Amino acid sequence: MAWLILGVAVVTEIVWALSLKWAATQGSWLASAIPITLSFVNMGLLAMAMRGLPAGTAYAVWTGLGAVGVTIFGVFLFGEKLAPAQIGFIALIIVGVVGTKLFAPA
Repeated sequence: MAWLILGVAVVTEIVWALSLKWAATQGSWLASAIPITLSFVNMGLLAMAMRGLPAGTAYAVWTGLGAVGVTIFGVFLFGEKLAPAQIGFIALIIVGVVGTKLFAPA
Protein backbone atom coordinates (compact mmCIF):
# COMPACT_ATOMS: atom_id res chain seq x y z
CA MET A 1 0.00 0.00 0.00
CA ALA A 2 2.89 2.36 0.74
CA TRP A 3 4.12 2.00 -2.86
CA LEU A 4 0.68 2.90 -4.19
CA ILE A 5 0.53 5.99 -1.98
CA LEU A 6 4.02 6.91 -3.14
CA GLY A 7 2.89 6.57 -6.76
CA VAL A 8 0.04 9.00 -6.12
CA ALA A 9 2.52 11.32 -4.38
CA VAL A 10 4.76 11.22 -7.47
CA VAL A 11 1.85 12.18 -9.72
CA THR A 12 0.93 14.98 -7.31
CA GLU A 13 4.55 16.13 -7.31
CA ILE A 14 4.58 16.34 -11.09
CA VAL A 15 1.28 18.24 -11.21
CA TRP A 16 2.50 20.53 -8.42
CA ALA A 17 5.72 21.46 -10.22
CA LEU A 18 3.94 22.02 -13.52
CA SER A 19 1.32 24.13 -11.74
CA LEU A 20 4.10 26.36 -10.41
CA LYS A 21 5.18 27.20 -13.94
CA TRP A 22 1.57 27.67 -15.04
CA ALA A 23 0.79 29.91 -12.04
CA ALA A 24 3.82 32.05 -12.85
CA THR A 25 2.39 32.74 -16.30
CA GLN A 26 -1.04 33.63 -14.90
CA GLY A 27 0.05 36.09 -12.25
CA SER A 28 -3.11 35.85 -10.14
CA TRP A 29 -3.69 34.91 -6.53
CA LEU A 30 -6.16 32.22 -7.53
CA ALA A 31 -3.59 30.59 -9.82
CA SER A 32 -1.06 30.72 -6.97
CA ALA A 33 -3.46 28.91 -4.65
CA ILE A 34 -3.29 25.76 -6.78
CA PRO A 35 0.41 24.95 -6.26
CA ILE A 36 0.15 25.96 -2.60
CA THR A 37 -2.71 23.51 -2.07
CA LEU A 38 -0.96 20.78 -4.05
CA SER A 39 2.18 21.20 -1.95
CA PHE A 40 0.26 20.29 1.21
CA VAL A 41 -1.37 17.29 -0.46
CA ASN A 42 1.99 16.26 -1.91
CA MET A 43 3.84 16.39 1.40
CA GLY A 44 1.03 14.59 3.20
CA LEU A 45 1.10 11.74 0.69
CA LEU A 46 4.88 11.47 0.90
CA ALA A 47 4.69 11.35 4.69
CA MET A 48 2.04 8.61 4.51
CA ALA A 49 4.21 6.59 2.13
CA MET A 50 7.17 6.94 4.50
CA ARG A 51 5.17 5.14 7.20
CA GLY A 52 5.68 1.92 5.25
CA LEU A 53 8.90 2.65 3.34
CA PRO A 54 12.36 3.77 4.36
CA ALA A 55 12.61 7.55 4.12
CA GLY A 56 15.56 7.45 1.72
CA THR A 57 13.84 5.02 -0.62
CA ALA A 58 10.59 6.96 -0.67
CA TYR A 59 12.35 10.27 -1.18
CA ALA A 60 14.63 8.96 -3.93
CA VAL A 61 11.70 7.52 -5.88
CA TRP A 62 9.56 10.62 -5.29
CA THR A 63 12.19 13.12 -6.40
CA GLY A 64 13.56 10.99 -9.24
CA LEU A 65 10.24 10.19 -10.88
CA GLY A 66 9.01 13.70 -10.14
CA ALA A 67 11.95 15.18 -12.02
CA VAL A 68 11.49 12.80 -14.94
CA GLY A 69 7.76 13.51 -15.14
CA VAL A 70 8.18 17.27 -14.98
CA THR A 71 10.84 17.12 -17.68
CA ILE A 72 8.69 15.01 -20.02
CA PHE A 73 5.52 17.03 -19.50
CA GLY A 74 7.50 20.28 -19.76
CA VAL A 75 8.45 19.28 -23.29
CA PHE A 76 4.83 18.64 -24.29
CA LEU A 77 3.06 21.37 -22.34
CA PHE A 78 5.55 24.23 -22.45
CA GLY A 79 7.65 23.41 -25.52
CA GLU A 80 10.83 22.97 -23.50
CA LYS A 81 13.80 21.43 -25.32
CA LEU A 82 15.95 18.47 -24.32
CA ALA A 83 19.47 17.73 -25.47
CA PRO A 84 20.31 14.10 -26.29
CA ALA A 85 22.60 13.92 -23.27
CA GLN A 86 19.73 15.01 -21.01
CA ILE A 87 17.59 12.16 -22.33
CA GLY A 88 20.38 9.74 -21.47
CA PHE A 89 20.70 11.07 -17.93
CA ILE A 90 16.92 10.95 -17.47
CA ALA A 91 17.11 7.29 -18.49
CA LEU A 92 19.75 6.79 -15.79
CA ILE A 93 17.37 8.29 -13.22
CA ILE A 94 14.71 5.81 -14.29
CA VAL A 95 17.20 2.93 -13.99
CA GLY A 96 18.08 4.14 -10.51
CA VAL A 97 14.44 4.33 -9.44
CA VAL A 98 13.71 0.85 -10.80
CA GLY A 99 16.76 -0.51 -8.97
CA THR A 100 15.70 1.23 -5.79
CA LYS A 101 12.23 -0.34 -6.05
CA LEU A 102 13.53 -3.82 -6.92
CA PHE A 103 15.94 -3.94 -4.02
CA ALA A 104 13.88 -2.08 -1.40
CA PRO A 105 13.24 -4.08 1.77
CA ALA A 106 9.53 -3.18 1.94
